[in-house]
Amino acid sequence: MTQFSEFTDLCIKIESIPGSLEMTDVFAEFLKSVDDDELAVSCYMVMGEIFPAWTGKKLGLGPNLLYSALSKAAGISLDKIKALLRETGDVGETTYKALCEDKKSQSTFSSFFEAEDKSSDDSSDGNSDGSRGLCNSGGRLSIREVYDRLKEIADASGKGAQSQKIKSLQYLFSESSPIESKYIARIALEELRIGIGEGIVRDSIAKAFDVPVAQVEFAFMVTNDLGEVAVAAKKGGSDALVHQNIQVGRPVKMMLAQVTTGIETAFAELDEAAIEWKFDGARLQIHKSGSDIQLFTRRLENVTNSMPDVVKAVTEAVTAENAVLDGEAVAIDENGNPRPFQDILRRFRRKYDVETTSRDIPIHVNLFDLLYADGVSYIEKPLTERRAKLSEIVKPNAKGISVDELKITKDPETANEMYQAALAAGHEGIMIKNPNSPYSPGKRGKNWLKKKPVMDTLDLVVIGGEWGSGKRKNKIGSYVLACYDNIKNVNLEIGRVGTGLSDELLDTLTEQFKDLIEAENGVMLKIKPEVVFEIAFEEIQKSPNYPAGYALRFPRLVRVREDKTIEEIDTIEKIDRMYQGQKE
Repeated sequence: MTQFSEFTDLCIKIESIPGSLEMTDVFAEFLKSVDDDELAVSCYMVMGEIFPAWTGKKLGLGPNLLYSALSKAAGISLDKIKALLRETGDVGETTYKALCEDKKSQSTFSSFFEAEDKSSDDSSDGNSDGSRGLCNSGGRLSIREVYDRLKEIADASGKGAQSQKIKSLQYLFSESSPIESKYIARIALEELRIGIGEGIVRDSIAKAFDVPVAQVEFAFMVTNDLGEVAVAAKKGGSDALVHQNIQVGRPVKMMLAQVTTGIETAFAELDEAAIEWKFDGARLQIHKSGSDIQLFTRRLENVTNSMPDVVKAVTEAVTAENAVLDGEAVAIDENGNPRPFQDILRRFRRKYDVETTSRDIPIHVNLFDLLYADGVSYIEKPLTERRAKLSEIVKPNAKGISVDELKITKDPETANEMYQAALAAGHEGIMIKNPNSPYSPGKRGKNWLKKKPVMDTLDLVVIGGEWGSGKRKNKIGSYVLACYDNIKNVNLEIGRVGTGLSDELLDTLTEQFKDLIEAENGVMLKIKPEVVFEIAFEEIQKSPNYPAGYALRFPRLVRVREDKTIEEIDTIEKIDRMYQGQKE
């Protein structure tokens, strides 16, 4: 078994490295040395994750619960923990300092239980045989043991679950050195952020096991699991990677579109283009295995139980025995017109009175792509072939589901006519696609372009907030926003928003963010980056006041993008392009 102390050393080393190439070399060497049983786990944890994305599972651990466990493990008060948080601004550094605060305050976890249960007269203190110095002793746990304990935390449910989670965290802190606990705390809150993302892990797997990066990328696209890919590369090499395939029931990341400045510009890039409406709804990936239907959102969340009407529609309309389909779910009124975007999110979130909500907010699914059908993967086939097969396996005139209209043309005017028709019908605009392009899971590029009315918006993650005053007293009145630097793998603050927030929304958001507050300093809050806001603005301006180097003029909240993950927020690279575009 590989000691967690070795993983900690890896994190420390990577944090000191400025370039991605050297990071790749370092992590590749680590992958070659780690035990087979911990290979996949190491790939997840180095990205600050416990589960591969396709599972839809999260650790679900709130900061306050972690602070309670840390308080018990370190033997200091919650007030002292919060004071350290204000001082450090980082849960990892806070954990390290708390556990070094008093070497005699923490005993082994076994003695904690003995004292708690009063089942033994043996007590332990900082000087007993069962205790250890907090700042100068090595930890006792392997990577696998840390992972399994975190997995237990995620799986805990029902009565007593919170208490069990605290005990499990306290065990990890008690059996690890302070420096190890620093990284355990960050992983527990899914905030490791040492600069390693999917791209570096992919390249490291290729380097460690001497296989082409393209093969690792392909295997990752179809499995959506870099840990599984690493194991396949080590055990089976290139042959194992090229034989990976989409698995029905396991969601893959959805292909994404890039914004185009205009229809003429798009045609200059593509020459011939496939045009379809961009619907005002939410992405839905449909998996059919015989009579078993599963539905996944853009965030890869399973919403099957919330959408019985869609399950019925798929069952009746899709003739393939096994299939993976991509489409857009749109909430519609009695006339078939699109309802507000929030209504489709209400359907996704619904857990009770589902049948009633299904009648009140009916759904129509517009299918536009096919990834897999009856044993054949279609992702590497051209769009035209995928669409032909899609039309073949979906019955026409079915209730609640249809294949959307696609026109292939070289004429920008045809595209403009479809654009105007889409807007008139209450939808967002059009998609302009390369008819010869493959389906690239999780990729955003020029093979798919989207044209919407000119109103600049950005998808940004909330990283902080400020308690309000006056009418907004006891509510989070404004929010600190960040974009993503995909080179340095960090979030960059770009401004705040307090406009576009109704009293009702303020109440809802305040309640939603309560469990995500990591630290408070006066009225200012540090918030775990998890929630995405779509922000409209008038102009991007240069600004030395924010780490991004830019500020948004007149920002306004358009909507909370519950269908998007923080991996999908807009990048500083995109904002650079938008800023340059303003000057042209």
